[in-house]
Amino acid sequence: MKRIFLLLSAAALLLAVLFSFLLSEHALSVSTYRVSVPSFTGPLRIVQLTDLHNSTFGAHNQRLVQKVAAQQPDLILITGDLLNYNEQRTDIAEELIRQLVPVAPVYVSFGNHEIAYMRNYGVDLRKLYSAAGATVLEYDRTDLAVNGQNIRLGGVYGYCMPGRFLKTGEAWESECMFLEDFQNTEAYTILLCHLPYSWIVYDSLDSWDVDLVLCGHVHGGQVRIPFIGGMWAPDQGWFPGWESGIYSSKEGNKVMVLSRGLGNTDKLPRFNNIPEILVLDLVPA
Repeated sequence: MKRIFLLLSAAALLLAVLFSFLLSEHALSVSTYRVSVPSFTGPLRIVQLTDLHNSTFGAHNQRLVQKVAAQQPDLILITGDLLNYNEQRTDIAEELIRQLVPVAPVYVSFGNHEIAYMRNYGVDLRKLYSAAGATVLEYDRTDLAVNGQNIRLGGVYGYCMPGRFLKTGEAWESECMFLEDFQNTEAYTILLCHLPYSWIVYDSLDSWDVDLVLCGHVHGGQVRIPFIGGMWAPDQGWFPGWESGIYSSKEGNKVMVLSRGLGNTDKLPRFNNIPEILVLDLVPA
């Protein structure tokens, strides 16, 4: 009797693990955060997508598009890694952008896979993404009025180290120049930046005058262990503790939002880590 119980328990555990692997590859979740903005007089809803890595959710990503549309966003912001650097195809990324454009204006910044893809294959992804209907923000910015709210929206691929690290060579001069220009405005600033590490670890959130930073890259820690969190994150190593969610500056007036993303490229599959559509409601304080 005891042996049968153990066998049934092992079988149940195996089925639960397999089910979690399936959910972590094919299901979709929606995470919603709310940020108060003193200068706003009305609400603004953002959907952030990141780290698709050529994944598909339904035929031609129809489930993903429908789920995004159901959130009724004012802006769709994509923070890189739509494709894979070692897979010579751009059709999934282009088709997704084309389908999202009728839902809301789409803005894209690059991740490390876009940078490596262009280097590997000599393809200008800025032109491809733009032709599909997105506005590409790579070391670039634009000033917008959305729902009557003034915002400055920009995108940059890099770590965005505090300016003091220029002396040690750890900060990139091009990034610092871009950020100095980007933060020079009275509008609410939103930055798309694929890499979260410096914003968390090297107090970039306190050093730069950027109100809201949207990041990806770490896939939620890849394998998420109940009550512990993510197991691995690029740049941060094992059990990083900072792999998804919302993080505030020391004074609490600036915010970084880190999405678990949608796809995966690592040999280690996602586990207990359902692909995420991130919804951010900016509301008057």
